[in-house]
Amino acid sequence: MKRELAAMLLVGVTAAGCGSHGSPYDSGHGGMVGGSSAQGVASIEQLAARTGCSLTGTRRSEQLQQGACRTSQGRYTLVGFDSDRDRDAWLGEAKPWGGSYLVGTRWVAVGTPATLEALRARLGGMIMSGSAHQH
Repeated sequence: MKRELAAMLLVGVTAAGCGSHGSPYDSGHGGMVGGSSAQGVASIEQLAARTGCSLTGTRRSEQLQQGACRTSQGRYTLVGFDSDRDRDAWLGEAKPWGGSYLVGTRWVAVGTPATLEALRARLGGMIMSGSAHQH
């Protein structure tokens, strides 16, 4: 069992280094994302486990999956995507509404800047801010 898990992790890390082309959120340097080493392509369940969260309110659509977390780091939402292209399209739609985003390979965490900074230590990624939404 451990050998199978290690093999799957190795495949995931290798694939992550080759899989993203042209995304403005990845540095394109062998799996580096926003200056922190990526830990491969992870599901939102795996991301939640890395942050000590049990996901609630999990939803799945054709191109993304999301779930809510609440830990000592704060409240946040994890969103996983089938591709970086889907992630980038989602960010393009979400950023005009404001908010703060921790962006990684095929995933985004949404929360307060302080919460995202704490998560970044465990998940890697790059923190981005959306536009201020005014009525």
